[in-house]
Amino acid sequence: MIKYRLAHYLAQCDVASRRQCARMIQAQRVCINGVLARHNDHVFVANEHQQAVDHLGHLLSITVDGQALLPVSQKVYWLYHKPVGIDCRLLPDDPSSLLHQLPVSPRVYPAGRLDKDSRGLLLLTNDGDLTQRLMHPDFQHTKTYLVTVNKPFDSQFILQMAAGVSYQVANKSITTLPCKALQVAENKFEIVLTQGLNRQIRRMCLALGFRVTDLFRVAIAGVELGLLEQTKRRPVTAAELAMLNQFN
Repeated sequence: MIKYRLAHYLAQCDVASRRQCARMIQAQRVCINGVLARHNDHVFVANEHQQAVDHLGHLLSITVDGQALLPVSQKVYWLYHKPVGIDCRLLPDDPSSLLHQLPVSPRVYPAGRLDKDSRGLLLLTNDGDLTQRLMHPDFQHTKTYLVTVNKPFDSQFILQMAAGVSYQVANKSITTLPCKALQVAENKFEIVLTQGLNRQIRRMCLALGFRVTDLFRVAIAGVELGLLEQTKRRPVTAAELAMLNQFN
């Protein structure tokens, strides 16, 4: 039998990312055999259907928000071109939510987010392990953006962006890690980040006296958006999946 931490197993069952599943357990939204689950609970998997059992091999009834958990399903991976105006939070009551752009089955979720006012590449998957790796800062996977600002800039601006920029958020001082930056037009540049701070690029630019007018993510960990049209999705190729899985 294979032993899993409960949050890990929930992620394997397409509930959400492992981090989000841990939050659900903490919020008392998960039960095992009718009893509220704890963060340090474990389950075992003993058959090809990946059903959860206890250490004696007895089947477990796991529910999330009162709904029975389905066994682990086949993993799927899609690239999606998010337009401006779509909110990556999966909120059923919000008409702008990404949730309304996703298929009912299989249930997938974004491995990372883009701001509502940004556009470009999202990875959609039900692979909780991959999502965890891509979202965790320790793995330092790259994300590439094309950024347009409200006025022309000089080479000093690019050097400052690449070296790291300091700014304040809620009375906390943040200095971004060094990154790659390249000017591509008088008011447009490419930047490659290994960080995923909230609204990082916009805040970096604002700290240097510029306002972002277009933020376009074109690649994640070397996997490129290419010519995929807005609101469209396509399956990840085997070669692209291998590139994503190198972060483990």
